[in-house]
Amino acid sequence: MGPHVVPRQLVWLSRWQAVCARGASVQHRTRAGVSRIPSLLSPGGALGASPLVRRSSSSTPPGAPEVVLTQQRYPVTRLPFSAVSAEDLAAFERILPGGVVTDPEVLEASNVDWLRTVRGCSKVLLRPRTSQEVARILRYCHERNLAVNPQGGNTGMVGGSVPVFDEIILSTTLMNRIISFHSVSGTLVCQAGCVLEELSQYVEERGFVMPLDLGAKGSCHIGGNVATNAGGLRFLRYGSLHGTVLGLEVVLADGTVLDCLTSLRKDNTGYDLKQLFIGSEGTLGVITAVSIQCPPKPRAVNVAFLGCPGFAEVLQTFSSGKELLGEILSAYEFMDAECMWLVTHHLHLASPVQESPFYVLVETSGSRAGHDAEKLSDFLERALSSGLVTDGTVATDQTRLKALWALRERISEALSRDGYVYKYDLSLPTERLYDLVSDLRARLGSQAKHVVGYGHLGDGNLHLNVTSEAFSPSLLADLEPYVYEWTARQRGSVSAEHGLGFKKRGVLSYSKPPEALRLMQQLKALLDPKGILNPYKTLPVQA
Repeated sequence: MGPHVVPRQLVWLSRWQAVCARGASVQHRTRAGVSRIPSLLSPGGALGASPLVRRSSSSTPPGAPEVVLTQQRYPVTRLPFSAVSAEDLAAFERILPGGVVTDPEVLEASNVDWLRTVRGCSKVLLRPRTSQEVARILRYCHERNLAVNPQGGNTGMVGGSVPVFDEIILSTTLMNRIISFHSVSGTLVCQAGCVLEELSQYVEERGFVMPLDLGAKGSCHIGGNVATNAGGLRFLRYGSLHGTVLGLEVVLADGTVLDCLTSLRKDNTGYDLKQLFIGSEGTLGVITAVSIQCPPKPRAVNVAFLGCPGFAEVLQTFSSGKELLGEILSAYEFMDAECMWLVTHHLHLASPVQESPFYVLVETSGSRAGHDAEKLSDFLERALSSGLVTDGTVATDQTRLKALWALRERISEALSRDGYVYKYDLSLPTERLYDLVSDLRARLGSQAKHVVGYGHLGDGNLHLNVTSEAFSPSLLADLEPYVYEWTARQRGSVSAEHGLGFKKRGVLSYSKPPEALRLMQQLKALLDPKGILNPYKTLPVQA
C-alpha cells in the first residue's frame, strides 16, 4: 500500500464526520426506474408495445426530504464497539487493495435504506471479492471488536441492510461470480453477490427458472434473499428457500469459513446447519456462496388479471382456482382498489379491466399450452358466470405478461412516492386476511393518506401499508402495537417474508414464545459471542 492512502482516507473520514454532524440530506437510488410501462387498453384488448420497465438504480430527485439518522428517530443506544481508526483502514487496505471506500459521497447510498426511512453513519465500505477476503475481514473485526453490517442489494423493507450507527458496511457487490450450473439436475452454485434477475436470465437460457421471483429482482442479491428467507411471487408453486437451497458457504464472526456448499438433494448426516443461516439476516454469519435447486422452465405461461366485487369473491375465486387449475396454478396475487389508484396516479400505469373493489392476478405455468389454456378457460368461465369475477383480461406473450405483473410488482414503488410509508408484512388466516385493512381505515381516519392491502393470497401473506405526508409519531403510536396485537390474536406472524431487521426486532415476542427467544439468543451468543454481526437487528434489544 502506498504511503498516500491513509492520509487520503483520513480526509474522507473527517469530511464524513462533518456530513453526519450537520445532518446533510442523503441522495439514494430507488429500486425501480422511472420508465413507464406499456399502456393497457380495453379489457381483453392488446397491450401497448412500449419498452418494459426494468428495476434500476437512480438518485433521488433534488429536493427529496432529508432522511433522519436512525439514532435520532428511534430510541437506540450504541453498543461498546470500537471505532474505526487509521490503523484499521490501513489493515483493510492490505486485505482489500482498492476495495476500501471512505468517500462520504459514495457511502451515502449504502447508509440509507431504499425506502428512505432509516439512515446510518458508517464511514467505511468494504468490497471483497472472495470468501477468504471476507474471512480475513471478519477475523480482524472480531479481534478489534468492530461491528459489521453485511449488505447485499440494499432492497430490504425493515432496515436490516443498513447501519444503525457507524458499523462497517461489508458489501457483496463484487462477489458476483457464477461458480457452476448442472444442466441435468438444475443445480446452480454462485457467489452471494449475484443479482437475482441476472441469475434468472442465466438459468432461463439453459431451460430452467429460479425458484423465487421478487419485485426487487433487478437489484437484490441472492445472498441477501437467502439471509432474509425472501418469499416472493413463486412461493405458491416452489415453496420457501428452506426447501430449495441445497447448501451454503458462510463466514462466521471470528473468520471461520463454514463450507456446507453441497449440491446434494439428500444428505441426512447430522444437523442441517444451513437452515440456521436462512432467514438469520446476517446476524449469525455472512453468506458468501449459495447452492440452489432450479426447477425446469415452464413451456406455457398464462396470466389473467381479474376484477372482483369483494374480498369474499377474491377468496372464492382462489378456491375455484385451486380446484380447476390444480398443478398449473403458480401464483395468486391480490390488490385492492387503493393500490390500483396509487400505481395509476404515481406511475401512470393503466388498468386493463374496469374499476373494481379488488383485483387478482392468476398465473399458470405448465408444459402443454393447449392443456393449460383449456384449464384456464374453464376456470374463467366459471368465475365469470358465477359473479365471482366481473371483468378480466388474459396475456400469454412475454411483453403482456410482464406488463400485467408490473401492476402488482410496482405497488411498493408507488407507495414510496405517496409519502412516508409504514409497512407491515403479515401472515394471517386467509379468511381474515383483509379484515385488518378495513379495521385500520376506521381506526386511523384522516391521519393516514392511504391504508392499502395487497399480497400473496395463496400464501396467506398480507402486505399492509399506510402512508402519510411525513413521519408521524402519533400515527405510529396508533399503528403499533395495535397491528401486532391484532395479528397475535389471529395466531399470525408479524413477518411473513421481509424479516425483522431493525424496525421489527422488538416485536418478535408476538410470534414466538419465550422459550424460542431464549434459544435464538443462545445461538447468537454461541456463533457471535461479541455480537459484531449486524448488531441492533432481528433479536430484541436485551439480546
